[in-house]
Amino acid sequence: MDLHEYATFDAVGLAELIDTKQVTPRELAECALAASDKLNPELTAVVQTYNDRIAGMDDSVPVGPFGGVPTMVKDLFHGEAGQVCENGSRLAQGWVVPAETEFSERVRRSGLVNVGRTATSEFGIMGTTETLAVGRTCSPWSPNHMAGGSSGGAASAVGAGIVPIATASDGGGSIRIPAASCGVVGLKPSRGRITWGPQIAEALSGWAVHFVVSRTVRDSAVALDALSGPYVGDPFTIAAPIRPYRSEIGAPVEPLRVAFCHQPWSGHEGDPQVAAATEETARQLEALGHHVEKAQPAFEWEPFLQAMTDVWSSDNAHTIDAFAKLVGREVSDKTLEVATLNAVEFGRRVSAVELMDAFDVANALARTMGWFFSKYDVLLTPTLGRLPAPLGVYEPSAATELRDVFDTWSPLESFLPVFNATGQPAISLPLHMSEEGLPIGMQLVGAFGAESLLLRLASQLEQAQPWAHRIPPIHASR
Repeated sequence: MDLHEYATFDAVGLAELIDTKQVTPRELAECALAASDKLNPELTAVVQTYNDRIAGMDDSVPVGPFGGVPTMVKDLFHGEAGQVCENGSRLAQGWVVPAETEFSERVRRSGLVNVGRTATSEFGIMGTTETLAVGRTCSPWSPNHMAGGSSGGAASAVGAGIVPIATASDGGGSIRIPAASCGVVGLKPSRGRITWGPQIAEALSGWAVHFVVSRTVRDSAVALDALSGPYVGDPFTIAAPIRPYRSEIGAPVEPLRVAFCHQPWSGHEGDPQVAAATEETARQLEALGHHVEKAQPAFEWEPFLQAMTDVWSSDNAHTIDAFAKLVGREVSDKTLEVATLNAVEFGRRVSAVELMDAFDVANALARTMGWFFSKYDVLLTPTLGRLPAPLGVYEPSAATELRDVFDTWSPLESFLPVFNATGQPAISLPLHMSEEGLPIGMQLVGAFGAESLLLRLASQLEQAQPWAHRIPPIHASR
């Protein structure tokens, strides 16, 4: 199989080729390595490839729905025991994961073959993947624009055809920002849908989830079947779907009540092309038989921004200080980017009362969204309020206060972190392109636990407005 053919398939399609003995897992792994070797000097999406592991592969096919399909894992506490994990940071250079996570084990049991690790922002904090440790990761659509973050390497690698699916995580938009920036599918599942066990109960006080980015909606559905579900000792479980998520792909979609909006919730000015794309998607949904109206949930952005700053910085301080102690290194500007160090120092000063106040803000927001989604089935927004930012807007060595960093990105990202706070599922779809040739992602949000509905609607939109024919300039098939 040559790279051009390899890069035309999604993960389910490649699994079918393996199942019918048209190709072997080793051949696909070699394609992934060749694509990485070819494209990564420009993308900076891949941190390491496991060449020795691939050289030792035989023709046996792993069991699972993706049996034998290559993937890569996000280099942020990826959880594969015995493998280096550097978290996008000089502080973690050379660190080896001591114990397997259940998520990593489920990735393996799904049949995916891990052939490398992808770049992330430092400890997953920034919404762009530009680090002192690894460098700047670009979108396959433009060498001058961000791939997004923190799962920027994963989305860039999938968008460029290096692998069809890659693991990712999202604590404030870190699956959806890169998905929109790189023209791929990015589902943030509901809180608790995928376990963080056994090492921790919940990441980022429940705001963070992990999952994948993919080329197609069906890949995300099959992955959710394989990766979701509780683990022994989890603090709570949410209702399982009434049927496999894969069954939602191509299934009839009942007429839905859809609200839409496109003015950034931060109050900043939006982008006319992004607004026009959202209006076009609303018209498409109406043409598909849904009831669509302009509406949005009412909440105050500034109190939420403060709550997000307190929750994120507290978690950063707890995580990074503990990690530094584990590896025997000092937290300083020699081991961390300035913004990361500022986050740690800010988090050390957040009081328990301030943190509880932040949780109260998140709870009030969840109740507001609960009432809103009792009236509407789905909310449509742009994934990003503006087009993907040029590389260099974030400077990892610049001295900027943490809240100012978050505020700088508010016009771009204000539709995203609210749903980390509320725990609701949201999916970014690459439905549009800008005049400049940059992808414009559309976000669909559902009520808590409504992944089945979102996947069903996303599949309908994928059929009505397909994107598979769009090939970015930096791609394995070129």
